[in-house]
Parts: sequence; structure tokens; C-alpha cells
Amino acid sequence: MKVEVWSDYVCPFCYIGKKQLEKAIEDMGYKGQVEVEYKSYLLDPNTPVDTEETVYSELSKKYGMPIEKVKEMTKGVEERAAVVGLHYDFSKMKSANTLRAHRLAKWAETKGKGQEFTELVLKAYFLEYEPIGKQEVLLKIAEELGLDVKEAEEVINGDQFTQEVEQDIEQAQSLGVRGVPFFVFENKYGISGAQPQEIFERTIKRVAEEKGLKPKLQMLGEDGANCIDGQCNM
Repeated sequence: MKVEVWSDYVCPFCYIGKKQLEKAIEDMGYKGQVEVEYKSYLLDPNTPVDTEETVYSELSKKYGMPIEKVKEMTKGVEERAAVVGLHYDFSKMKSANTLRAHRLAKWAETKGKGQEFTELVLKAYFLEYEPIGKQEVLLKIAEELGLDVKEAEEVINGDQFTQEVEQDIEQAQSLGVRGVPFFVFENKYGISGAQPQEIFERTIKRVAEEKGLKPKLQMLGEDGANCIDGQCNM
């Protein structure tokens, strides 16, 4: 089963949706039978790379509302994130330009580390409050994954994989994607936003039935008394 996910690294619902999808796949017993591909999307490509603007300030300008109202709004997102085990603190977050991160993610994919890179960038931004638009942060993530730091630096400072990022965005536009996260199952079914987990489960079940996939056996409880090779464990 193929699932394509359009997301941006500064989108709080993208990380929430990622966790919901992963949990749905595991709970339904299809782990190892689902290929997830993360696609690039830029919510605000004009964000300066060296920005120090807080998320509160950015949202206040974007929506034309006072900071206190922004804090109330993000409080609800923090509560939603906590449900899936993510502990957000918007007071510690700053804006970030994500083009470098997306380009480096494309490079990491060629090394077989694309999904791991995506997870660590999201974790760095939402849980560790790192400025993911900056080179040193991205290089640290590459090093953590055992990737060639010098090669990663060359990618960051060049224009490699820019075309791949742009192609993802163009594909999203052709599909009518207006916001992220956006999930496409087998190029047939779409889910917009971080929906309740039952929506993901229902979609996975439908696609699995169409493709003839069977869930893996789910073990309940710990190992009990049994006999193996003529020897019984009481």
C-alpha cells in the first residue's frame, strides 16, 4: 500500500497527522505493508532563513489578531498534540524557512534515510525548539543519522534537489491541495488535515481490502505456559 504525505516542517498538524497515520497502520496490523512517502510543501517560502521571529508574532501578523488571542488559539493545538504523545510549547517556537530542510530530506531519501530525517526535523522543531532553517541544525541531524556531513553541507549550500521540491509542490497544486497535511492513498483516496484516527483506519482498511492485503497477527498478552520442541515451560 502506498501513502503519499504532503507536509511542511513548521506545520503543527503535520506532525500530529504523521503520528496518527503511524499509529493507525500499527493498530490495524499493516506495519511493514505500507510504504509512506513524504512530499514537500512550503507554507511560507518568503520566511527569512535567519529569522528570530517568534511563532506568536508570526501568527499575530498573519491573522491580524492580538498575541493573547494567538496564545489561546495555540493552546488548543498543544492539547490536540498531547493526545498523540507530542508535547508542544509554542512559547518556545520561532519561525523558520524550510526550503533547506526539504531539499536535504530529498537528499536523505537517496541514502535510504528520508523518513528518519523527516522525523528528526519535526522533533527538532516542535519538541526541541531548534531553528531548523539554519545550516548547523540540519547538519547535526544529518550527522545523527550517520550521513556524510560534508556532502550534506554541499547540498545545503547549492541548489540540488530544488527541482524535486518544486515538483512536489506542483503535484500538490494539480491535486487541489490547499493545506497540509494531505494524505493520498494509492493515488485514489485523499485525507485532508489531521483527521481523527478512525478516518485513517477506515481508509487503510478499504485500500487493504481492495489490494487483498491481510493484517499481521496481533499478539495479545505475554507468553504463557507452552511446549516447544518436546520441552514444556510451566
